[in-house]
Amino acid sequence: MKAELLAPAGNFEKLNTALNFGADAVYIGGKNFSLRAFADNFSLEEMENAVSLAHGMGKKVYVTANVFAKNADFGALKEYLQAVAQTGADAAIVSDPGVVYLAKQVAPNLSLHLSTQANTTNRYSARFWKEQGVERIVLARELSIAEIAQIHEFEPSLELEAFVHGAMCISYSGRCLLSDYLDGRQSNRGACVQACRWKYEVRPVKPTGESGAWQEVEQDDRGTFVFNSKDLNMLSHLNELEKAGVSSFKIEGRMKSGYYLATVINAYRRVMDGALAEEFQKELCAVAHRDYTTAYAFGENKETVNYTNSQTQGDYAYIADVLDYQNGLATLEMRNRFLVGDELEILSPSSSFGKTFRVEEITLPNGEKTLDAKLVQGHYTVPCPHPLQKGDYLRRKGGK
Repeated sequence: MKAELLAPAGNFEKLNTALNFGADAVYIGGKNFSLRAFADNFSLEEMENAVSLAHGMGKKVYVTANVFAKNADFGALKEYLQAVAQTGADAAIVSDPGVVYLAKQVAPNLSLHLSTQANTTNRYSARFWKEQGVERIVLARELSIAEIAQIHEFEPSLELEAFVHGAMCISYSGRCLLSDYLDGRQSNRGACVQACRWKYEVRPVKPTGESGAWQEVEQDDRGTFVFNSKDLNMLSHLNELEKAGVSSFKIEGRMKSGYYLATVINAYRRVMDGALAEEFQKELCAVAHRDYTTAYAFGENKETVNYTNSQTQGDYAYIADVLDYQNGLATLEMRNRFLVGDELEILSPSSSFGKTFRVEEITLPNGEKTLDAKLVQGHYTVPCPHPLQKGDYLRRKGGK
């Protein structure tokens, strides 16, 4: 499969994880003008280091600048776009026509990708954006595979990128004002409070104006999460997307943990390299997620809302980060409690992936033995018969 696997990176640690687990490219945000203002994000110096690291591995970095800009933003935007270009980033992801115009004026050598926020849903829009100098369209998530194929046939030289996994927005391609009204945080400028994930209640008001007791909102007796979308999962349909003209498969999640990213990227990488999707669907259930959907890939779909809860617990518990491995001993940073006798499983881009071992002993940094690794983020050493590397993860079947 020749398509690119594109992964999110909310900070430098997650960027390392994404690249090590098989992403061909990553998308990151700077400290300004990104729609994930509450991710750690990257300073310009960190961005330059990220580009250098990725390019050294033959991989790419795209920088998000996809806010809907106001007049007052453009002075800083001019300097920012020029600085992004100077880092050597492979493209900027933008959504605002004014930002597209400015970028072509002040950073003409910086490639532009059009964000999904721009709502590109038809072939004429795609051609219009190409004529403005955009090299890639991040397609609206409301499109079917058939509609994507029509856009590709109409404009075959334009790169098409599509989301294949992760959180979906209840609003049209992410254009939402719910956060603005309920919490004063502007979703289209990077500060979304994710009000669609909240559990809602109603309070009846009597004709006298007196308020009654709070009551849970129910819809068809299935629950109270009336705005909460299911998560996208297209792992079993990558070939169909590629045949339709998609050249980049995008994973959502700049706010997700490194462990989550490693799990999801690993699954998509291995399927793209020839593994059977059916064998790796269980991997996508290993981490916390909402019920999965293929959204609108095959046409209209009225079953995209996750009524029952905000998130489903994963099938595995995240136990530890691997810090080092020498002479059969793994140095770990604990994330969830584990004991001597526990069976742990390896999450790795290497051939050790999926192998298990039983914890025979646990050693503290001072050399003392313990039966119980209970100090959060404490460092422990355990014997492991399978080769590990820094950046691997250990997990335990059964969740927390």
